[in-house]
Amino acid sequence: MSLTLTGQDRPELQKALAEIVDSGFAGVQLRVNDERGEWVGSAGVRKLGESGKPPTNGRFRIGSTTKTFTATVVLQLVAEGKIGLDSPADDYLPRLGLDRRITVRMLLQHTSGLFNYTGEYYDDGTVAPGIPWQGQEYVDNQFHTYQPEELVRLALSKPARCEPGTDWSYSNTNYVLAKLLIEEVTGRSLAEEMQRLILQPLGLSGTVVPGASPEIPEPHAHGYYRYEHAGQWKLADVTRFNVSWISAAGDMISTTEDLHTFFSALMSGKLLPDSLLAEMRTPHPKLGYGLGLFVEETDGGGTIFHHNGGFFGWAALMYSTPDGSKTLTASLTTGDAELDFAATAAAFQKAHQRLVKEVFCGGKAEVADKAKPAQ
Repeated sequence: MSLTLTGQDRPELQKALAEIVDSGFAGVQLRVNDERGEWVGSAGVRKLGESGKPPTNGRFRIGSTTKTFTATVVLQLVAEGKIGLDSPADDYLPRLGLDRRITVRMLLQHTSGLFNYTGEYYDDGTVAPGIPWQGQEYVDNQFHTYQPEELVRLALSKPARCEPGTDWSYSNTNYVLAKLLIEEVTGRSLAEEMQRLILQPLGLSGTVVPGASPEIPEPHAHGYYRYEHAGQWKLADVTRFNVSWISAAGDMISTTEDLHTFFSALMSGKLLPDSLLAEMRTPHPKLGYGLGLFVEETDGGGTIFHHNGGFFGWAALMYSTPDGSKTLTASLTTGDAELDFAATAAAFQKAHQRLVKEVFCGGKAEVADKAKPAQ
């Protein structure tokens, strides 16, 4: 195991990393900042077939952790008076013909009811497909470019999940709409606004809004997707991938250090006025989702905020205490373990619960985690 340590040795964290790799992940890198200082470590391999460890300063695809960045930009524009949080989204994007009851707040909180363009999974077990995001068709689309409006229009062509504001349902469509809204009101790309409002002020030099580029800057580990096709199991290296299919709902690249800097700054009030930070951290009663982040109560009585993310090959963790003084940020890469989608999701769930337990609950209490990787 490759470990870089600042401050005292933390054998419980070393053990947790080893257990994560043993559960089927190719590699993991972890950064913890708390009252004991900063601890950074990694385990597993950077690339299958090689012995090198994942770089502790490596870049990785953060999946739905992107949503916290996107929501923060929207709220910063609310603070600048350019967007009304409770205004109809249709006011800003009239060309799409959105239901006038859908507000900007509903987009950020997943209460719009809009169909999830990556597919809907209903309580009775039925599935309504969206764009291809599994199997051979997903791999064949590795370098395909989707336009954000194309994704939204696909969603709008499908029946809504529920009436606006009546229920909570996780939908990537909401955050693609947030991107279009940002670009409409500012006249600039989301990448430019992200740079102006977050990346440049915080010095996040390792964070990228890739657009349609399939590249991921060095250094980085590799992510893999194992899937079944025509009765045979296949393994694809999905490190280079055009992630325009997930857009502002999950396309960003970052590092554990940048995620720590961003989330600590956000939680400590450096990016938003107190009133808007309070709005962001007010959870919907179903699954505890605020505006772009999850609010979790631990069994120990403490509150933590987080937004994890992931899609095939990659997973990201981003957790913080309310004041930003204790954070956990991590990247996990999947390898060639014989795990189907459900087993991979279960392994991810167990892995991050293990880390959260060690960092935020003193290794003694569990958290009832409700987050999930993005689709």
